[in-house]
This record gives sequence, structure tokens and C-alpha cells, in this order.
Amino acid sequence: MEADPAQLQMEQPGSHVVPVDFALHPSSRSATVRLLSLDAYGRVLDWINWQDATCLYARDAVAWTLGDPCLRVHGGTCRMTGEQSIIELHPIVASRGHARAQALSPTPTLTNTALFARDAQLCLYCGHEYSRPSLTRDHVLPLSKGGRDSWENVVTACFHCNSRKANRTPQQANMPLLAVPYRPSWIEHLILSNRNILADQMAFLKAHLPKRSRVKGEG
Repeated sequence: MEADPAQLQMEQPGSHVVPVDFALHPSSRSATVRLLSLDAYGRVLDWINWQDATCLYARDAVAWTLGDPCLRVHGGTCRMTGEQSIIELHPIVASRGHARAQALSPTPTLTNTALFARDAQLCLYCGHEYSRPSLTRDHVLPLSKGGRDSWENVVTACFHCNSRKANRTPQQANMPLLAVPYRPSWIEHLILSNRNILADQMAFLKAHLPKRSRVKGEG
């Protein structure tokens, strides 16, 4: 029996049932849990929310899973038995079929959130760590001098350093970079973009990191 989405409820094992309209409240940790989506061959696709994962389970589109169940979704009640349907979601879910080549390892979108995460919220000029509101995107080679708005030409900078550097290169401003900007791989991007990665997910992603990756991640 397929669950009626309007009746779905979610809980984390060991906790009380959380209604859907409350489960996604920002203050609920359950709302931040995302499942790691793979294709049937184990190739990493993206993060998915619990609703999309539930649909895969309900459609019998899950090829295999990894890790112990991390979320439990309650569906409708069967009129014949009076029992409520339950789907246990695993942290890593492989869907049936294989992904098209263009869907694998795409180029991460350059956003300030992703950039600041790549640089660990450090100003790459002064080396100090700042909160997000105090950080800016600096173009190593200024746009006015032909620089591009690309991963390889942007770094995180605090307001003071960005203002001091102004429309100059690091050499012209006598402000050497503390690290060379780089384009993160898709796996690095997935780690950087999720602050609530479960241990099983982190172990899987770490095993797929490039050998010289700067991203360490915490499990």
C-alpha cells in the first residue's frame, strides 16, 4: 500500500514521532538530515531529502542501501489490518538504473556559501576566520583586468582585506595568497555543502575523495 503524502510522519529512532508539518521546522535536527543518493553502480549523485527518498522506497526503486536506518517514515493505516505502514530510510540509497554521464561529477555551482566552505571561512589574505556576514568573494585577478568569476580565480576575503586589495592583483597589493584557489570536485562539494553528514555517509564520501584533496571532513 502506498502511503498518502498528507499522512506521512517522520521520527528519528529513539525519539518521538514528528508530524511532517513540524518535522521540517528549522529548529528540528530531523529537517537537516539528507540522504546520499547513488545510482545502482554505486556512483555518487547528490543529496536528497527524506521525502524524495521515501518516494524511491514506495515505488520499489531502491536497488540497495548502506548503513543502519537513520529515519523512520509513517504512512497511512491499512483498512484491512489496521496497521500503519512504516518505511525505514537508510543514510545511503542507491536507486535502480544508472545515471547518464552528464549527471556524474558535474561542476559545482560557484556560490558564496560554497566558496566560503571551500576556504573554511578563512580570509586567504590575513588568515583569520570570520563568520559568514563578514566574508566577501574576492577576484584574484580583478574582473576589470580580465579576470573571470570562476573557482580558480576567487578566494574568500574579509571586508578589510578586500577593501585594502581594491582593484589590484595580490602582487600589486603586496598581499600574497595563503592558498591557491581551486575548483572542488563533486565529492568535495557534497562534503562542503552539508553540515549534517552522518558517519556512514562521511566514510563513503571520504573513500571517493581525490588523493590530494584539501577537504578533510568530519565523521
